[in-house]
Amino acid sequence: MGIRSACSTRAGVRQKPSRMGQEIERKFLVLNEDWKAGAVGTFFHQGYLNRHPQRSVRVRVKGQQAFLTIKGMVSEISRFEYEYPVPLADAEHMLKELCEPPTLEKTRYLAEYEGMCWEIDEFHGDNAGLVVAEIELENEEQPFAKPPWLGEEVSQDPRYLNINLSQHPYRQW
Repeated sequence: MGIRSACSTRAGVRQKPSRMGQEIERKFLVLNEDWKAGAVGTFFHQGYLNRHPQRSVRVRVKGQQAFLTIKGMVSEISRFEYEYPVPLADAEHMLKELCEPPTLEKTRYLAEYEGMCWEIDEFHGDNAGLVVAEIELENEEQPFAKPPWLGEEVSQDPRYLNINLSQHPYRQW
């Protein structure tokens, strides 16, 4: 199970659903590594210029690309999201000098299941041992097939938000 049509990429970036400025995602724990066969991972390093429960500004290095992302909460599974490319050197400097410590590191894998693209995040550092799968949807009621490696849904548990994992790592729970 590798990257196929639902996980198609352009310049190494997965194409998100077409709803501009809004991210609707469901998040699940992962039961095993059955998803990993053929999946391709990209290392992420990210930090936050501000951490607010309702809105945040994130700096992310994704492989050799970098982005500044502004998010604002709409509901437990929906957020306004605006993402802009920034020069890699600028992002690395922001991560080191401007982001609130600690920063977050993970490897993100893309895996397709029944025509839908899943992002599987395998966390490192103080979040090692945590593996979470996310699916982005067109709307909050969109049906989707659940892969057999999917565990408990944690979409409504704020501990699993990346912004919270950076402050309260998985290993400290």
